[in-house]
Amino acid sequence: MGTDTVRADAADGPEDAEGAADRRREQRGWYFYDWACSVYSTSVLTVFLGPYLTSVAESAADADGFVHPLGIPVRAGSFFAYAVSLSVIVAVLAMPLVGAAADRTGRKKPLLAAAAYTGAAATTAMFLLGGDRYLLGGVLLVVANAAQSVATMLYNSYLPQIAPPEERDAVSSRGWAFGYAAGSLVLIANLVVYTAHDSFGLGEGAAVRICLASAGLWWGAFALIPLRRLRDRRAPAREAAVPGFRQLAATVRELRRTPLTLAFLLAYLVYNDGIQTVISQASVYGSEELDLGQSTLIVAVLLVQVLAVAGALGMGRLARTYGAKRTILGSLAAWTVILAAGYFLPAGAPAWFFVLAAGIGLVLGGSQALSRSLFSHLVPAGKEAEYFSAYELSDRGMSWLGPLLFGLTYQLTGSYRDAILSLVLFFVLGFALLARVPVRRAVEDAGNAAPGRI
Repeated sequence: MGTDTVRADAADGPEDAEGAADRRREQRGWYFYDWACSVYSTSVLTVFLGPYLTSVAESAADADGFVHPLGIPVRAGSFFAYAVSLSVIVAVLAMPLVGAAADRTGRKKPLLAAAAYTGAAATTAMFLLGGDRYLLGGVLLVVANAAQSVATMLYNSYLPQIAPPEERDAVSSRGWAFGYAAGSLVLIANLVVYTAHDSFGLGEGAAVRICLASAGLWWGAFALIPLRRLRDRRAPAREAAVPGFRQLAATVRELRRTPLTLAFLLAYLVYNDGIQTVISQASVYGSEELDLGQSTLIVAVLLVQVLAVAGALGMGRLARTYGAKRTILGSLAAWTVILAAGYFLPAGAPAWFFVLAAGIGLVLGGSQALSRSLFSHLVPAGKEAEYFSAYELSDRGMSWLGPLLFGLTYQLTGSYRDAILSLVLFFVLGFALLARVPVRRAVEDAGNAAPGRI
């Protein structure tokens, strides 16, 4: 990791060939954080941890199917969803403080390194899960997921500093494509380990724990590349630091100065909650409701990863023609149709589950990549980390609501189909809120120049 810093306004004005080469080198390093951490989202959160932690909780459950963390009765099938919700609440408390500290000091890289390696260590420690250690699994999930949220916030805040406005849709989409490509490669290895575990002398549980821990090792190893190539920017002079949670209030006051940015965040908060819940709960739905085996789920998620690379790049091209906002709105309409179709999937029919996975893959990467690049235009200069902490609050911070609704629906009805159908609300409402945001005026109100298509 270097200690080099550059001026915050280094990208302003004419750029020589050497400066352009440095910018492209930094962009390539930035892509590799998606390559590093996306394996956690794919292998851990989407594929293995949900069904595995649910089975661990079920082995610890009483005769009525409940576990009792801190004396609270929780249906074993809801424990994973509740743990995801708790991890998001922890991240909500940490992100505004870390984001403000990053902008105030200009030292993002040390904070990014601390968050990334905390998450990687907790993920690697998931190798220790087994038996009835559901509480250990819940704690490691909370730590890893919260750390990933903080690290992703810092990582995203580099985007407006390393890419001029006309490049951001493409740069953001390439980052997501790198992440999905890494997820595909590791899932192939996971599929070999899991399906051939007997050949390796492993039990099924040991194979799952190896897959979980390998994601943490991958995350930590490849995080070294962006930490070497990304550069800290010298922070502008600021008033004295505001301690504690007063900084959170200060961030909220700052956001009120750009109400259209806040309106976009509200829309993103709603529809992204649905996206994040589908990502984290899809494998539980497939295994518990559709009676699909772990190998089928791995293949389905691998299909999502492969098609998400094409989807992210393809939607990036659509954004150049139709603008990011219209392209995102189209993806939300597609999400609504896909999720409604998921309610009617027959149990024990992997072919139809693969069709659904293909649809998810084609819209998943693009809707997330374009949301990130669109928001980067709405950030005032010098406020990148602070505003992206608010973006991550919208990305993760209200994403406890979807898992909570999913878990409560299942707890009350005993039906994962009802739980998955409840998520349609997030996409319909998110579409309506985003459609009302005048994004070009929002860019201008933030003091930025709008690209030709947005």
